[in-house]
Amino acid sequence: SRLFITGDMHCNARGEFSKLNTANFPQQKELTKEDFVLITGDFGCVWSGSNEERYWLNWLENKPFTTLFVDGNHENHAMLTEFPVEEWHGGKGHRIRPSILHLMRGQVFENIAGLRIFTMGGASSHDIQDGILDPDDPFFEEDYRKLRRQRAMFRVKGQTWWPEELPSEEEYAEAERNLNACGRKVNLIVTHCAPTSISDLLSGGMYKHDALTDYLEKLKQNVEYDIWAFGHYHDDGIVQRKHVLLYNRVSEVVPAQLGQADREGAV
Repeated sequence: SRLFITGDMHCNARGEFSKLNTANFPQQKELTKEDFVLITGDFGCVWSGSNEERYWLNWLENKPFTTLFVDGNHENHAMLTEFPVEEWHGGKGHRIRPSILHLMRGQVFENIAGLRIFTMGGASSHDIQDGILDPDDPFFEEDYRKLRRQRAMFRVKGQTWWPEELPSEEEYAEAERNLNACGRKVNLIVTHCAPTSISDLLSGGMYKHDALTDYLEKLKQNVEYDIWAFGHYHDDGIVQRKHVLLYNRVSEVVPAQLGQADREGAV
């Protein structure tokens, strides 16, 4: 089987699913459901249950490949937990559609296109500079209208923002158990945000550090890996040879070329 990776989709925001149409991703004509496309967070189609989301979920389900994704900070984490959890390739996932699977946090998956993959979704939202409103607050309606008039950057708890966007202590503990069980050696790490040092390089310090970026920084030091793929920063590029930032690109992970990230499309 084959594995391709791409970045944020934001199905409710800008319709970036166009990157997976046949014009931009012609390789799919050769694929089957035994091949995989992995999205590095902000999948965005588990959000409100809207007709638009159902359209894109059905569109993906009808593709020849199987879609995998880690979660980002633009997900309805409460809704994600309502999907059944199943064991898949040695790790845990939420089955969204027969061939759409959410790869849960802190998991090690074996033999996905011949690779061992560690997943750790989640990220801090950076579009909340003007606050997070609580619908239970008696001044919610007034504050909401005011921020909307100001075109402010804010979110609403339980509607457009969830505290579960960052991992829990239990998820960090599970990640450590699973990494220790495989000798802390994987072929591919897939996250939404990047380790602190990589984030600093990309943003010049504009993105704040948090518990997750600091944890990923520790993994950068104590896990053996060939490639680390991530999204979140809305750009494409290769950082320090082994760290691949994806947004518009759809890149194939070729086992024989791991550790030799290039700029021709193969990771």
